[in-house]
Amino acid sequence: MPDLQAKFPIDDQRLNPIAEKVLAGVRLSAADGLALYESRDLLAVGQLANYVREKLHGDICYFNINRHINPTNVCVAHCRLCAFGRSPEDKGAYTYALDEMWERGAQGVAEGATEFHIVGGLHPDLPFSYYLDLIRGLKQRFPHVHLKAFTMVEVGYYARIAKLSIRDTLLAMKEAGVDSLPGGGAEIFNARVRKVICDHKVSGRQWLEIAKTAHEIGLRSNATMLYGHIETNEERVEHLVMLREMQDRSHGFVAFIPLAFHPANTALSHLPGPTGMDDLRMIAVSRLMLDNFAHIKAYWIMLTPRIAQIALRFGANDMDGTVIEEKIYHDAGATTEQFTSRAELERLIRDAGRVPVERDTLYNRVDRSKLPPIMSRASKPAPPSNDFVPETSLTLNV
Repeated sequence: MPDLQAKFPIDDQRLNPIAEKVLAGVRLSAADGLALYESRDLLAVGQLANYVREKLHGDICYFNINRHINPTNVCVAHCRLCAFGRSPEDKGAYTYALDEMWERGAQGVAEGATEFHIVGGLHPDLPFSYYLDLIRGLKQRFPHVHLKAFTMVEVGYYARIAKLSIRDTLLAMKEAGVDSLPGGGAEIFNARVRKVICDHKVSGRQWLEIAKTAHEIGLRSNATMLYGHIETNEERVEHLVMLREMQDRSHGFVAFIPLAFHPANTALSHLPGPTGMDDLRMIAVSRLMLDNFAHIKAYWIMLTPRIAQIALRFGANDMDGTVIEEKIYHDAGATTEQFTSRAELERLIRDAGRVPVERDTLYNRVDRSKLPPIMSRASKPAPPSNDFVPETSLTLNV
C-alpha cells in the first residue's frame, strides 16, 4: 500500500483496490465503475485515468481537420433531448439540395479537411436514394476525403423506409462511399431512460446490433454516451459495460466520445445539465472502464475548450477537430465557437502540456505533403454560412 499511495495519493480508501487493479492491468467491474462515479476524490480518479492514458499514448493528443455536414434538421423522432430537429412546417426547418452539400464539401476540402462528418434528422419524405446520392457525389468529387456518415439511428431509419435489412442498408452505404460511421444516437442504452428522452429512436440493443453489423462488413464506428440528464450512475456504468462487451466481440469501435447534455431549447430545459466536475469525471471513468477502446475524445464543442484542455489530464487523448459549422449542439444552447483553426487547436493542446498530432479518422498520422495540393494545408476557415435551401428546391436525383 505505501507504493500505491506514493504513486496515487488517495483520500477515498474505496479507490485503493481499484488503483491496484489499474496498476496491474486488470479489468474493472461494474461495481468498480460505480465506485468511481460516487467517489468524492475526483483528483485521484483523474490520476488513475491519466496513468492509463499516458501508458497508451504518452503525451500525444490527436486532432483532425474535419467539416460537419448536416443535410436536414427535419426529423420525425421529436426526441425530448433534442433542440436540433424540426417538423417540416416549423420556422428554421431546412433540407439542403445535393449541390449545396457538395459545395460545402468543396469548402471543407479547401480548408484542408480530411474528413466529412455527416449526420442529420430523420426526414419523413426523403428516400434512402437521396442519402446514397449525397455520398456518391461527395466521394466522386473528393475521393481522398474520409466520409464518416450516418448514425446507427439513421441506419435503422433508412432500413425501415427502404424495406431493407440492416446489413443490406449498410452494404449499400458502403458501396456508395461511406468509410465509417459516427457514434451518435447511443444516448443512454437503458430502456427506462430512452423511454423518456428518445422514445422513437432505435433501442439501445438495436443500436449495438447495428454497430456490430457495420463492424462485420468492415465499417468501423465511434461510440458515444449522452450524460447529465435523468440517468443514474448505475445506468452510466451499464452503458459503458455494454459498449465494452460489444467491443470484445466486434473490435470495431475507434473512439468513445462522452457527450455533455445541453438542456437549453429542449423539452428537458428544466434540468440543470452537467457541471465541469461531471465532465471531467465522465472522461476519467470512461478511460478506466473502456480498457478495449484505444481513444477517448474530449469534444471541445460540448465541453468548452477550457474543460477539454483539463480533460487531457483526466484520460482524454483527442480533442476532435476544426468541426466547422456545428449545428446540433449549438441549437441546444452551446456557447462555444462553431469552428476553430488548426493553429488554435495546437495551441490549446500545447498549453495543456501535450504534443499535438494531426490524425485522419482512423488515427493514422496525416502527412500533408502527401495530400492533393488543395488539401495540403489547413487554413482558418471562413465563418460558416447560415443560409439554407428551402425544401421546395430540393434535388432528389431519385
